[in-house]
Amino acid sequence: MRNAALVLGIISGLLAMIVGFFSFGYTELTGRFDEVGDAFGLFDDPQTIRVVSILAPMLALAGGAMARARALWGGCLLLMSAAGMYYAFGFNVFTMFPIAFAGLGGVLAIAAGKPDEPKAHF
Repeated sequence: MRNAALVLGIISGLLAMIVGFFSFGYTELTGRFDEVGDAFGLFDDPQTIRVVSILAPMLALAGGAMARARALWGGCLLLMSAAGMYYAFGFNVFTMFPIAFAGLGGVLAIAAGKPDEPKAHF
């Protein structure tokens, strides 16, 4: 289960980076050019979008990397990443896989109560 959490966390982090690049870039674009915001719409809270665009991929990648050695900590980071993406971006066609992969990876990492190594996290 730890290896699955590792892989899901890394994939989730990479996909979240793509979503984060575009979201952060769109907030910058609408901040500089009002016409773009008028034509395509604005975010309610662009600062939250910018913060989550950076933190969510970082938490997912760190959680995935930690899943083998520290499954409980890695699982918590993965779940925080999924919750942050859901809060900031919502659940849509672009975020469904990063949120689902981070959530599933977090659950698998936390559920690894009987680890391969003799040191348990419970």
